[in-house]
Amino acid sequence: MRAEDNGSTITQFVLLGFSDLPNLQGFLFGVFSIVYVIILIGNSLIIIITNLDAALQKPMYFFLANFSSLEICYVSVTLPRILVNLWTQDRSISWLGCATQMCFFLMLGATECFLLAVMAYDRYVAICNPLHYPLIMNHKMCVQLAVGAWLSGIPVQIGQTCQVFSLPFCGSNQINHFFCDIPPLIKLACGDTSLNEMCVFVVAILFAMIPFLFILGSYVKIISTILKLSSARGRSKAFSTCSSHIIVVLLFFGSATITYLRPKSIHSAGTDKMLSLLYTIVTPMFNPMIYSLRNKDVIAALRRLLLKKIV
Repeated sequence: MRAEDNGSTITQFVLLGFSDLPNLQGFLFGVFSIVYVIILIGNSLIIIITNLDAALQKPMYFFLANFSSLEICYVSVTLPRILVNLWTQDRSISWLGCATQMCFFLMLGATECFLLAVMAYDRYVAICNPLHYPLIMNHKMCVQLAVGAWLSGIPVQIGQTCQVFSLPFCGSNQINHFFCDIPPLIKLACGDTSLNEMCVFVVAILFAMIPFLFILGSYVKIISTILKLSSARGRSKAFSTCSSHIIVVLLFFGSATITYLRPKSIHSAGTDKMLSLLYTIVTPMFNPMIYSLRNKDVIAALRRLLLKKIV
């Protein structure tokens, strides 16, 4: 801290992370290192096969490649910092470093919400309007939707980051979390934070609840259309292409919504950490497995790629 106007202003924070588990630091470092490698390899593999395999040159796999790229970026905002903290036991992070981490985390989180909604729209058009699917989901439309998903959240999340870091932090500088996030930072702020809490709630509604309701509406229409199909094989194929996306949506939106829409009074550091681990690390780790193991096209493309390498 530094003296300023007879008070004190925080110039750096301390991420407590998993410091309450001193005997497990080495074990946690090993686990998170393995998880990070799995995330990088799994998502990179999906990006490679969706770009190289001619059979996967479809809108669904274009968005899947974007989603895998996003997951690598999203995890890389938090996980390398966790590994450094566990390895060095130096948990300090500068004011600017904390603001930068939170800003990128929020922007990429917003992108994930929008991209999952775009992927649901793609499945809706493919199943509910199959004859017009090639016309509606042409390459230009796919690029526009992807760019919109990546860029839409940037202005709002930069504004939200500036708003949070304009608060006076004059007490403890210890963040009881493993990365810089809004709820634990607001807890450290002095004075009235009700406006900030209201803004967090409104942004969570706009960027989480509205995309989630859009996805929910899309899948209600999709399921009703699937049930009308006369062929059992057709129903099975349609369900298999959608089920993996539904699992990812429930994992991500369920944990993120609980974190940001809960009242401040019932926030618990332990619960926040567990929920954050679910949507920042666990979900990105399982996404490649969910999308590849449940998708025959991806498995076939992976086999073809491996056979080429062997030959």
